[in-house]
Amino acid sequence: MGGVNAAIDVGKRQLAVGLGSAGEQFTEPNEPRAIKRLIKRLAEAGCERVLVEGGSYQNLLVAALRTAELPVVIINPRRVREFAKSIGRLAKTDQLDARVLALYGERLQPPLRELPDEQSQALRALWLRREQLIEMLVMEQNRLEHAGKALQRSLRAHIDDLRKEIKHSEDELDHTVRNSPLWDRYEVLSSVPGVGPILSVALLADLPELGRLNRGEIAALAGVAPFNQDSGSSQGVRAIEGGRGRLRRVLYMATVAIWPRLPQCAVIQCSGLFIRVCAPAVTCPR
Repeated sequence: MGGVNAAIDVGKRQLAVGLGSAGEQFTEPNEPRAIKRLIKRLAEAGCERVLVEGGSYQNLLVAALRTAELPVVIINPRRVREFAKSIGRLAKTDQLDARVLALYGERLQPPLRELPDEQSQALRALWLRREQLIEMLVMEQNRLEHAGKALQRSLRAHIDDLRKEIKHSEDELDHTVRNSPLWDRYEVLSSVPGVGPILSVALLADLPELGRLNRGEIAALAGVAPFNQDSGSSQGVRAIEGGRGRLRRVLYMATVAIWPRLPQCAVIQCSGLFIRVCAPAVTCPR
């Protein structure tokens, strides 16, 4: 094994750091000056990889690690937790989580992958904001159906404001894509039958790996890959599982729109990429 697998458990106020599964442990505040100290220490340790669990508070840390050109790997917290259970580690603290994360890196050695650049991150943030606004709009419309007269005026006003915000967010998305290197990919995607502006932006924002991974890996990331459920001579029903739920919902709506014009399973060629569209996989929006 090469260098150290450093692991960082990221909290709102504190970073729990483990230099390997059996190495030194320490904590730092989750703020810029402390992160600079941490990066200097990690660089001196000669890390093979720096593992960070994905979450809500790691953006500042990950940006600083990327700037320092350290080999950062963002790990799905669910995978780490399942790994901990598989080796009998049931207790959970920040320090224990950092130990388990480091051990996960040593045992599985997750590959280093290119992280999204600033423009891709900005696009994803705008896309997520649009999705949040739509969720709020749906909730307010559902409340309006059952609201008394005293609340209807307030709800209608809020619904109108949300629609304006959604339109504004869509304009910002369009402007961001048109003024970025992603525009060429956007044009390729939108040239596919059934792929409109919303799905094109969703694919760029939520599936930046498109074009770099094979079709099976992309399908799994999108949550439309049918997984085997077999044991011995018994063959279970193939079913989708995991993946990126927001993206799958957009794929579902696009499939519903184009479905009357497609055979049950169609293969569309787009700039050398073959996109297989199968209704059973994407017509389940869960």
